[in-house]
This record gives sequence, structure tokens and C-alpha cells, in this order.
Amino acid sequence: MAINLQKGQTIDLRKNDKGETFDLTRVTIGLGWDIRQKSSNSSDSEYDLDAIAFVLDSNKKIANLGREVEFNGNKFNFIGSDIIFYNNQKHPSGHIKSTGDNRTGDGDGDDEQIIVLLDSLSSQYQSIVFLVTIYQGILNNQHFGMVSNAFIRAVDARGKEIARYNLSNDATYSGMCSMTFAEIYRKDGTWKFRAIGDPSPNDNFNGLLLKYLK
Repeated sequence: MAINLQKGQTIDLRKNDKGETFDLTRVTIGLGWDIRQKSSNSSDSEYDLDAIAFVLDSNKKIANLGREVEFNGNKFNFIGSDIIFYNNQKHPSGHIKSTGDNRTGDGDGDDEQIIVLLDSLSSQYQSIVFLVTIYQGILNNQHFGMVSNAFIRAVDARGKEIARYNLSNDATYSGMCSMTFAEIYRKDGTWKFRAIGDPSPNDNFNGLLLKYLK
């Protein structure tokens, strides 16, 4: 049975206290959410929530910021970087990838997934931080105070749910356009999962990068 985590709680991903073991050759990090009834002053635009992963080195920093490319007259940054997002869905190692962008949050189950081949990941990568941002949340007056049933979960290669962290509907999330959900990190020869749940008013990950830059 999966463990329901509390904010700040950390568990071992490979085995739990009940003696169950999990296959970490492929771990799916699923993120989900629903949108409550919109407030009177919010935009009618779709709520576009994006799952993002920062892949960090032993200093808890992003070592590779990738490059800028131009496509159809538009410039895109962080291509080939240690940041997994809608414009850079596959990590250069080949061991981390996003399944793509869900623009609505409709339906049951995961709205977005990031898949990590944990047991194949090079030791130069020591942790992965998972975030969700509301695209143009500030412009559209959309924030996590309007989001309900938000969760992050980890599922092993056999489809067994290891752990789940459900984000409570907290009044302090009003005006917050991004959320650092959780972190996976190496410790004592295994992988740990920590529930974080820290909100921020930034509506894109650029505003959250500073603490992870060398």
C-alpha cells in the first residue's frame, strides 16, 4: 500500500517499513490537479499548469543550462539542459523525460508525468526537484488558491504506487502561481523521496532558478 506523505516527510523509495520493495529501474512521477470554480476576477483563459524537473548535482545546483535555439523565428532557452519542461522534454542522459503538456487538468489520474530511470542515472546527478507552475498565472489572475486535489505520486516499474503527497487546500496559496512539490535524492546507496509543498508567486520557473545556479 502506498504511503500518504505529510509535508516535510521523507521516505525510502526502494523499500518501506512493511518490507515491500520497489523496482526503481523506471519510476513515474505523476502530478495531478483539478481547477475549482473560477473567481469573478480571473481570466477565462485555460489553466495551463506545467510540470518541471530540476536535475541537480552534488552541490544542489543545475550544472547544465543548455543552449538557445531558434525555430520559426522564436527563440527557446534551456534546450539540452538539466531542466525538464515543455520545450525540453528529454534529459541529455536519456534517463529522464516528460510525457508532455496537459493544458486543462480534466479527468482522473495523472495530468502530467515525468519518467525517471533512477537505477540508470549517473552519479553526477544527485537529486531531482519537481515543480508545477501556472503558465501566465499573474497575467490571468490564476493561482494555486484556485487549484484543488493537487498531488504528486511515485510509481515503480511494476506499476506499484510507492508514495503520494496530497496538497491540502490552503488559504495561503492564494496568489501563489508555482509550487515546489517534492524532491528525490540519493542517500546511503538508495533514493529518498521528500514531500515539500512550498508555494511561490512566480508563474514560471525562471524565478525559481536562482537558488539552483552555481
